[in-house]
Order: sequence, then C-alpha cells, then structure tokens
Amino acid sequence: MKNQKIDYTHLDKTFEAYFAYDENKEGKQPALFIFHAWAGRDAFVCNKAEEMAKLGFVGIALDVYGKGVLGKSKEERMQLMNPLLEERSLLLGRILSGVNAFKTNPLIDQNRLGAIGFCFGGLCALDLARTGIDLKGVVSFHGALQPPQHHQEKTIRAKILVLHGHNDPGIPPEKVCLFEDEMDRSKADWQVHIYGNTVHGFTNPEANDVAAGIVYSEKAAKRSMQSMVSFFKECFA
Repeated sequence: MKNQKIDYTHLDKTFEAYFAYDENKEGKQPALFIFHAWAGRDAFVCNKAEEMAKLGFVGIALDVYGKGVLGKSKEERMQLMNPLLEERSLLLGRILSGVNAFKTNPLIDQNRLGAIGFCFGGLCALDLARTGIDLKGVVSFHGALQPPQHHQEKTIRAKILVLHGHNDPGIPPEKVCLFEDEMDRSKADWQVHIYGNTVHGFTNPEANDVAAGIVYSEKAAKRSMQSMVSFFKECFA
C-alpha cells in the first residue's frame, strides 16, 4: 500500500489530503472521499484511508480546516467547527474543492466514486450528496443529519446509508425522522441503520466521554463497517 499527503486550495487557503491506495492493484480503482470529525484531518481519518485502500478503494481523507490545523481540546474543536456549521456555503465550497482536486486522478475510476464521513464529517458527506452530485453512494457514521438552513432541496442521486446510535444525545429519534422525511422529498435511495444501546462516536476507539454521550462500541463499529462494505459493493457493482 502506498500513501502520500497532497496539497490543494480553496479561496487561496491551502488544505492537505491524505491519499492511500494499493499500488499493486492494476487498472483504475473505485475511490472514497473521507471527511473528518471535529478535530480535523487527524490520524483517525488517515487510518481510515489506509483501511479503505486495503479493501480495494482509493482512500482520500480530505481536509476542511486547512493544512496542519487540528483542534486539540474541546474548545479548539468547537472554534474550528462552529463557523463552518454557521456558514455551510463556505463548508460546501471546501468540500467540493477537495472532491474536484482528486476525482480526475488517473488512478481513480470516475464512474465509481463515493464518500464517507464521521461525526462532523458525516454532515460533510451528506451535504455533498445534497448538491445532487453524481456519486454512487454516501455513508455517514454517527454524523449530524440536519440540512443547511434555507436549503433548496434537490434530487439526490447518490445512494445514502446512515449508521447511527439510537442513544446519540445530539441526534434523538425525532431528528432522524426529520432526516428520513428530507430524503423522501429528495427522492433518495436511502437507508438508516440504528444500533441499540449505542451513543455518539461509536467507531472511534479513543471515544470515552460517558457524560457527553461519546463512547466507542466495538460491536457497533464492526457492524457499521460491514454495512458500509456491503453498501459499496452494491453501489459499485
């Protein structure tokens, strides 16, 4: 497996992607754009890019904060994330700049593109799908589900898979129902998999904040990854 860090830009700001692929695999490969959680493009999503490469995808961990920008504390992470949640058009511009920088890479099969995201990154992946972009599939792992304010709904072309903990304190069942209604209005081919007795951040082995409802679940992490693999097998068939 080979990996490299690659710079790209949006509005004169530099971002850095982590690009991983199986160098021994012949021909063009399906690719997954990977969106990070609130800390930034950290080791967790870089490891996910490598995991995707081992599964036969080109894994591209994109960056929406800026090259080398990481939030180390809760306060720093909120300061990085909240302005982008408040200005979703800026966030979308950064998302699209990353996708556009890599989708024509000669290693990548442009007819087999997908996206995944974790927590805040799940929101990024879903916002990408909301544009109507021609991706095969999008997966949100314990991601935020709310659309941008004053969002003009479009037909969603990508298949959608949301992997969600039933006991996530930030996204209770009523918010999941609102998201499902949005997906129906957008004529999306969508699925929501709910994991019982599971809270936020269940894929991250370092998540252990019981008071905040952010706790790793080995069982849910394994099940969600199996669901993702099956989903993209169908999408890329």
